[in-house]
Amino acid sequence: MLNYITIFVSYKMERSNHIKGQGAQRNVINRFDKYTYEPEDEDFETVKTTFTEVFPKSIVNPVKSPDLSMEYSLNPYQGCEHGCSYCFARPTHEYWGFSAGIDFERKIMVKKNAPELLEKFFKKRGYTPKTIVMSGNTDPYQPVERKLEITRKLLQVFLDYRHPVSFITKNALILRDLDLLIQLAEKNLVSVNLSIPTINEDLRKVMEPRTSSVKNKLKALEILSQNGIPVNVMAAPVIPGLNSEEGLNIYKTVSELGAKSAHHALIRLNDTVEPVFVQWVNAHFPERSQKVLNLIRSMRAGNLGEKRYFERYKGEGNIAEMIHQTFALARRKYFHGKHIAPLATEHFTGSKEQQLRLF
Repeated sequence: MLNYITIFVSYKMERSNHIKGQGAQRNVINRFDKYTYEPEDEDFETVKTTFTEVFPKSIVNPVKSPDLSMEYSLNPYQGCEHGCSYCFARPTHEYWGFSAGIDFERKIMVKKNAPELLEKFFKKRGYTPKTIVMSGNTDPYQPVERKLEITRKLLQVFLDYRHPVSFITKNALILRDLDLLIQLAEKNLVSVNLSIPTINEDLRKVMEPRTSSVKNKLKALEILSQNGIPVNVMAAPVIPGLNSEEGLNIYKTVSELGAKSAHHALIRLNDTVEPVFVQWVNAHFPERSQKVLNLIRSMRAGNLGEKRYFERYKGEGNIAEMIHQTFALARRKYFHGKHIAPLATEHFTGSKEQQLRLF
């Protein structure tokens, strides 16, 4: 893998153009494939995004990572159109036989039967309700959701069963479902984690080429907050040399617009996320790409990735410590006394036992 990365970086440094509106610049080798062939002259700008319906037998996934606060996740899509080169979910596309590169952004699998599967899950005998996070592995409000409305249908199921749900998204499309979110918020059944890694629109266009604009994200934050929907802002990932100086400005801005809390996370480039990011940073920031990569290595013991639980969020060294101190200061300054309360579970009406208690 290291030889492949070196060859590809050298290739990208010589190129004078890049694919606009795209995070990955090419496909990268699937680590599970023994043989891989890709024409060097393939025009990836002409590759169309495809959407394939898949038929999972279950939709709610238990989360076993000890350093994650969520207990269940739900992903209505596989792959994501937003085009963030650093997305930690990219390697999961390889389990489907695709690449973590351009395939992750242009070969999207959709789970139209997700609402029915969720309802089936709620009806399991003896099920104890716990907050389900959407999505954890892909954005439930990525562009295709505007047409398919799978997430909206899922949201209706959460409301019907009075079950708590928390969202992770980069897209202001969530405002389309404000009517359902308000009803859930009235019973403390919903929270939103809005990803805002930068408030510099020029940088946003490069980091997250197909997400909502900074203006629309901030407007979504304001409207959600005004309607009683608690919002946590995720300033992630923090990339030294690109957006690492924005901590105070981001926290100040989102706090004034109503965010109840905010958190940050250092960038980590595990498995095939690494070559995708290296391609991207060389294409868009050739004059400082090596500086950025070396700063990341300084936080990751000489590597670009980190898989160890807990350590993957901490980092090490002076750069990591400076970043953590800046965000800690911002949190004390702009979020003192603010917090998001745990979501309610006592309203759940799913299992027969709980339904009988209503009479």
